[in-house]
Amino acid sequence: MPNFFKSFFSGKSETSESEKQKNNQKNFEIFKYDGLRAQRMGRSDYAVKCFTEALAIEEDFETMGYLSQLYIQMGETEKARTLLEKMAVIEPDMTNTFLALANVCYVQEDYEAMEEAANKAIAIEEGNAVAYFLLGKACKGQDDDLMTIAHLTKAISLKDDFIEARLMRAQALVKMHQYKEAMEDIDTILAQDQEEETAILLRGKVEESNQQEEKAEADYKLVTEINPFNEQAYLYLGQLFINQKKLSEAISLFDEAIELTPNFAEAYKERGRAKLLNGDKDGSVKDMKKSLELNPKDGSSFNGEFKNLGTKPETLPGIF
Repeated sequence: MPNFFKSFFSGKSETSESEKQKNNQKNFEIFKYDGLRAQRMGRSDYAVKCFTEALAIEEDFETMGYLSQLYIQMGETEKARTLLEKMAVIEPDMTNTFLALANVCYVQEDYEAMEEAANKAIAIEEGNAVAYFLLGKACKGQDDDLMTIAHLTKAISLKDDFIEARLMRAQALVKMHQYKEAMEDIDTILAQDQEEETAILLRGKVEESNQQEEKAEADYKLVTEINPFNEQAYLYLGQLFINQKKLSEAISLFDEAIELTPNFAEAYKERGRAKLLNGDKDGSVKDMKKSLELNPKDGSSFNGEFKNLGTKPETLPGIF
């Protein structure tokens, strides 16, 4: 008789546990696939809730990946990074996890962690061009130009039509005044896409450095025609005008840029510089204040710039 009751209650316990596991699995799948549907419908907030509930039931690698992607799209980089680091422990041989982690670290400007993640991706997959590109990007963030070029060169050797890698290498070469080598990359890029804006601007900077100012001006203007909202093109062209003492033209150009993009802090700053050089101190002060309102972090650069112009800080009351 005791054996009967022991068997009876033991079987009931096992059945209850089995049913609980089945219910948990069912709820997990409901939350997971509801999250996927919500994501496809653009309901990121609801998708996050669904994936979070699913993960509370089961730490599923795939679901963690979906949620980390959502966090990245929503700008929640710290939450994305925490998930990706957890995923890297669960599945340490997944290249894409480390690539995603490197990208998140780049957004956070944690270049050392980005370099570490990219190296881990390379250790898993030696021939991954994107991993070398991200490694070069990490080195660029740490101002290591030589290693930036070395890693980007490896990325390009693995993927010859890697435009992003060529653009970044060209930028690094221009920074190091290696103009001939930079132009080789620029020409290759423009042969693939003749309207690649960054490549055209880089060509303009090379031309400007070689005192070919008319060609540089033509390239900067070309980019403003291709894309009237390319802020860098307006900055380069306006700065060229200032260097050429074409102050009225520079001011008019920045007027146009600000009309197109009212929160363009650098345009206010450069227009203020042009106005100061043109004798309009009141207009300069107004533009510099507006620039600082839009970009407070830039305040430390003003003292040095105005010192270079021979202007004392007290001539711009309220800014310093």
